[in-house]
Amino acid sequence: MNVLVTSISAKVPMLKAVREALERAGEDGLLFGADLDRDCIGSFFVDRFWTSPRIDELAVDELVRYCRLHGISAVIPSRDGDLPFLAEWRDKLRENGICAMVSDKACVELCADKLRFAHRLFEEAFPAVPAYEALSFEADRYVVKERYGAGGAGIGLALDRDEAARHAGRLRHPIFQPYIEGTEVSVDVYVDAKGRAKGVIPRRRIRVVNGESQLTRTFRDDGLERMCAAMAERLGAYGHVLFQLIRDGGGNWHVVECNARFGGASTLSVAAGLDSFYWFLLESRGIDLDGVPFVRCDRELTLIRHPEDRIQ
Repeated sequence: MNVLVTSISAKVPMLKAVREALERAGEDGLLFGADLDRDCIGSFFVDRFWTSPRIDELAVDELVRYCRLHGISAVIPSRDGDLPFLAEWRDKLRENGICAMVSDKACVELCADKLRFAHRLFEEAFPAVPAYEALSFEADRYVVKERYGAGGAGIGLALDRDEAARHAGRLRHPIFQPYIEGTEVSVDVYVDAKGRAKGVIPRRRIRVVNGESQLTRTFRDDGLERMCAAMAERLGAYGHVLFQLIRDGGGNWHVVECNARFGGASTLSVAAGLDSFYWFLLESRGIDLDGVPFVRCDRELTLIRHPEDRIQ
């Protein structure tokens, strides 16, 4: 079994986690990485590197040919922009013996549309942060963000009404939400091939830089974990998904968004027992996970992300 990780950029911790899972799965396989930049940092941490075309220029037959030529039977996306393509062609890839760790097209599109996502969660009675296409509601402060995609690019936080209106003019598809002050939390979930949440681990985002956790710590909250497991199942997710939430001063949870992929600091959850890559590799070989336990670490762990030199 050879494995391909897409858009590897500088995602070295993720690549190391995939390699470890590949070794634990008992496969004498190679780790492939793909990226537009042939000199990206991640290229030094894979066995084989593919200078891939832009995703909007990649034909599925080209991906199939590359995978079959190199014996790749599992594909793991690491970037939001890769999800629609892999979701669109998930069944065709499977027909060619290639499994992709991606949810179906409906789930990927829903998670990428923050307005529809909020409305869907409300329909399912989950506590999403309300989202609107216009300033048609009253709030002390407002959040203005792009409707589509993930990440915090262009987001405006804690704005008054006039500031919110001006900020919206700088966005392509703005949506408006009430600003909720509180503690940011990420929750990693793995949903198996039967549509059941295999494991859940929440972590507090203690320090966030450019939307990514640099200091984060796991914790336990049975109610939160049950809710996120139920959300992932109701959304029809598959593989690793990541929820972002805020806990306000009254202890209430507010769901901000769901990223239908492995997150930047999700390696902490892997270390704590959420064996997403290992489970996916087993499932890609047709192994039922019912007999594979979710063993959570008996103590809480902290992740500190920092640059590190490598000399070779």
